Amino acid sequence: MTHKFSLRVYYEDTDLAGIVYYANYLKFIERARSTIVHEAGIDQMDMQRDGLVFAVKKLEADYIGSAKLNDELRVETNLKQVTGAKIVFAQNVYCTDALLFSSFVTVVCVTNLGKITRFPAKIRAKLADMSN
Repeated sequence: MTHKFSLRVYYEDTDLAGIVYYANYLKFIERARSTIVHEAGIDQMDMQRDGLVFAVKKLEADYIGSAKLNDELRVETNLKQVTGAKIVFAQNVYCTDALLFSSFVTVVCVTNLGKITRFPAKIRAKLADMSN
């Protein structure tokens, strides 16, 4: 399943030339992942109360093109792998049909002490359901 998240490029997202600042693509894909988690029925505040949070462990990114002020962007996300230890997302950012940014993001579960731990089974199940 491909999850689609739309957004518009605002002035605050750009540099002086009106081109999206490179680090903002990471914000765009983070918003898309947060939306997926929410739509899967996972309450991150409940996770925090249980002493768990999501954390990015690894990121591979390719910058292919440039978005500009007022562009309408689409983040397409696919869950590539959901295991007890990690979740791997493939995320691409498009303007119309032009691919601008491509990434693979590995997310892990971390305790409030900063130790990587297994994802609770109910979280894995909810995310696995989203990938079908």
